[in-house]
Amino acid sequence: MPSGNAQQEAAEDQPTGPRALAPLPLDIEALFPELIGTARDVTLLYPRAGQPGPGDSSIGGPLLWPTDEPWPMCAGPGHCKSLDPPVGPEPVTMVPVVQLYARDVPGLAFPAGADLLQILWCPLVHEDGQYAANPRLRWRNAALTAVGAMAGEPPRPHTADEEYLPRPCTVSPTPAVEYPNWDLPEGLSELLDQRFEALKEEKGYGYFEVATTQQSKVGGYPGWTQPPDWPDCAVCGTRMEHLLSVTATEPGMGRWLPLNDWASSQDKTVTPCWMAEADPAALDAFGHDMALGDLGGMYFFVCRSCPDTPYTHRFDC
Repeated sequence: MPSGNAQQEAAEDQPTGPRALAPLPLDIEALFPELIGTARDVTLLYPRAGQPGPGDSSIGGPLLWPTDEPWPMCAGPGHCKSLDPPVGPEPVTMVPVVQLYARDVPGLAFPAGADLLQILWCPLVHEDGQYAANPRLRWRNAALTAVGAMAGEPPRPHTADEEYLPRPCTVSPTPAVEYPNWDLPEGLSELLDQRFEALKEEKGYGYFEVATTQQSKVGGYPGWTQPPDWPDCAVCGTRMEHLLSVTATEPGMGRWLPLNDWASSQDKTVTPCWMAEADPAALDAFGHDMALGDLGGMYFFVCRSCPDTPYTHRFDC
């Protein structure tokens, strides 16, 4: 286990620009032509423990927040601490979870006039059918917000479930292409299952390891850990678009581990990308440190067809 200083140095050494990834070791659509048309652009966030400021894109970092807007509080009667009696009626301060500037995530479409996305949530379990944190989403204009931005640290909740309190993380938005995992079209998974297994036996890696992702990301497919639960818009009834995933898992080895995180003893020109392992000194800096149930995720969806871009979320564990 690296020392506290080693962990801090590893975190400080992490780049915040796009990461370099090993190339995909096969042509997915040539090998599995049934998947033609299912590829999606995705931006992988790669959260790493750090010290982001309100002017940075981050997970768990401080938000650029206007002083004339009250900080969000959750007064919902249904919130409770896991395995504990319900919390009293006093409002619970929401905590920053995601902040993304348009300049850092070119693949993220913002509503007209907005270039800053923020997500906060109440860090308690809510008995609303999902038994997870209760989030709120804000679209902002960064320049207008910065004119009267709040100074100092944001308020902290008087009570919280630790698994919904993210540690401050820098992000390294990295564009990539992924294919469906849980979202494989109906019947296609069964059709391709034997060929997926044959690939694993022949190459030592499988389709799901090199072509699909289960990590914090923008766009692409939700990082489901259980069968999909796509929401329909409550206004127009159409299926909503996946905006982003905040997941408890980040790759510590394999194809999606950035090259600069590989163990220093590995030769990046020789080691197959599906066998790469993380440098132990850097591993403790990976991720926002939230369990989200049992290594689950929170998935955010929007409807771009309706005014005001309505949103909702899903949770699985």
